[in-house]
Amino acid sequence: MSQSFTNLIYHLIFSTKDRRPLITLDYQPRLYEYIGGTIRGLGGISLGINGVEDHVHVLAKLRPDKALSDVLRDLKVGASGWMHDVFPKLSDFSWQRGYAAFTVSQSNLLQVQRYLAIQKEHHQRISFRDEFIRFLKENDIEFDERYV
Repeated sequence: MSQSFTNLIYHLIFSTKDRRPLITLDYQPRLYEYIGGTIRGLGGISLGINGVEDHVHVLAKLRPDKALSDVLRDLKVGASGWMHDVFPKLSDFSWQRGYAAFTVSQSNLLQVQRYLAIQKEHHQRISFRDEFIRFLKENDIEFDERYV
């Protein structure tokens, strides 16, 4: 085969440092727009971005020539700097070091997009920590609860 064909869809989750509730409704739309622009700038396609005050979910189709860790690094560093520039009173804003990334099948894309759309309602029933642990268990990812 002389060509490569990929459909690399990822569900990315990352939180604010110490899970501080800094991403209020005042900041969410502009931050999500910035994150979407960063993904486009890296050659990807944003398929959904949402979250609550202490974390963000990103659904994106990424290029095969970009390492996932590099994309996340660029996205988080860029978003932190942008938050500091645009919202000076958030000068202490930063992201937690780690992240979670799960692949998404095209056949499950709409389901994940719906899930992202209801984040605010969802987190009235379940904490981020419990949600995150559930994702890790469902994906058979080993973890130490002390570091979640």
